[in-house]
Amino acid sequence: MTCSSAAQAAGSSAPFGYAPDPSLRSASTAELQTRIRRACSSTQARIQNVAASQVELGCACYATRVIRSFEQTEIDAYRATGVFNDAARAKAFAALDACRLRRPA
Repeated sequence: MTCSSAAQAAGSSAPFGYAPDPSLRSASTAELQTRIRRACSSTQARIQNVAASQVELGCACYATRVIRSFEQTEIDAYRATGVFNDAARAKAFAALDACRLRRPA
């Protein structure tokens, strides 16, 4: 990895070489919420070492809170990049806490 690549990777929450799903750009808010819920279920199941079905209610809470708390600019940034920007990430952490889910390490 070159120095500039390392700097870019360190300054982003996206995995190095990550390319966002092009379908995000045209996804409805409901579709974004579903994607966020599914990603939450997968991540929380792994973190908690349980079946995804055991975290569904918490992740439904999380996805709903995240979408409701985001400003349009944060939703637009998520659509463009596939990851939450800094402002959105802070709201996502608050939603994890409110829904009693574990924060990823």
